[in-house]
Amino acid sequence: AGIAVPHHEKIKMRAESLQALQETSCHPATKCANQELEEWQKAVRFMRKWKRIVVKPAHGEQGKGVTVDISDEETLKAAIRRAQQYDDELIIEQFIQVKNVRIVVINYQFVAAIERIPASIQGGRNTYLIEQRKREQMAISNGESQIPINDETERVIQKAGYHWNDVPPYGERLHVCKTANYHTGGTIVDATEKISPFLRETAEFASRVLNIPVVGLDFLIPDYNSDEYVIIEANERPGLANHEPQPTAEKFIDFLFPETKTSRSFS
Repeated sequence: AGIAVPHHEKIKMRAESLQALQETSCHPATKCANQELEEWQKAVRFMRKWKRIVVKPAHGEQGKGVTVDISDEETLKAAIRRAQQYDDELIIEQFIQVKNVRIVVINYQFVAAIERIPASIQGGRNTYLIEQRKREQMAISNGESQIPINDETERVIQKAGYHWNDVPPYGERLHVCKTANYHTGGTIVDATEKISPFLRETAEFASRVLNIPVVGLDFLIPDYNSDEYVIIEANERPGLANHEPQPTAEKFIDFLFPETKTSRSFS
């Protein structure tokens, strides 16, 4: 059995070619190279097939350049421009709205897991909830986690029926980002004890298949007891500190310096 991943395609477009595509008169014989126009058309066909998609750089981290839940061509163009700031090679994939779980494997063995929840604000405080929540997160995380104040956040808010200065009803939670990354304001909750034996074994198997002994694997799952899953990312530099109080640092040191493992256990 292989590793389950979402339906996806790779596209490659230069930024200047996408700029030409902004004009409705764009034609392969004039402004757009045939190959890159075909790449754009491939992206549009993929979106029409799967209805809701994700665009992200082929090589990136921390949620940078990622746009989630795209369903129209204008948003698709904006998403491609955003991703091109980090890589000319892009991945478009099917959007699946389920739990987002990061599983850490060290030395090909399951160690820890967190559920990642997209950034949100709760109604009832004041008229500048997003900015306030951003400041709070930056203070708590020493600047590592913050809600991005950009056009993508504005798109997500408007899609939910709100504007920047709107106040949601008291107690209502409004998700302001679609990406669940900690660095884009997401909340992390320890889920180590919730991970089923099946998911633990799947993560260890994926680590061995990829030949990456230390890896953070991003799973999309409907619930913790389900055998259904897809892996959307394998990160060779997972943030081990995000998994405290699980022993990720200890297991990493044991992996790097196995000769000290026994001596430390008796200290």
